[in-house]
Amino acid sequence: MNEKKASHPLYESLVQALVKQDPTLSTGKLFGMPCLKQGKKAALGAYDGGVVFKLEGPAHAEALALDGAVLFDPGGKGRPMKAWVVVGPEHQSAWLSLAMAALGE
Repeated sequence: MNEKKASHPLYESLVQALVKQDPTLSTGKLFGMPCLKQGKKAALGAYDGGVVFKLEGPAHAEALALDGAVLFDPGGKGRPMKAWVVVGPEHQSAWLSLAMAALGE
């Protein structure tokens, strides 16, 4: 398994908290990484010790403004996905609000 796409305890804690608030959420895989889905659409996933969030508008800008945050490039080929932002563990305090934005709440 690609270590960058492996789950980690901080991610699992976030997912557990979110599923506890909304049991309709489900876990799955996206690009080989663990993800959290709302219906059939992925909203966030574990990546490189951090979390990648699908965001738009002010939440997207807020996430990208965090030091070290980058657009998600799943293939590592210089073709990032514009809506997806990787936020590292140093910004774990922002994860819950970003997750709520990714889930449209």
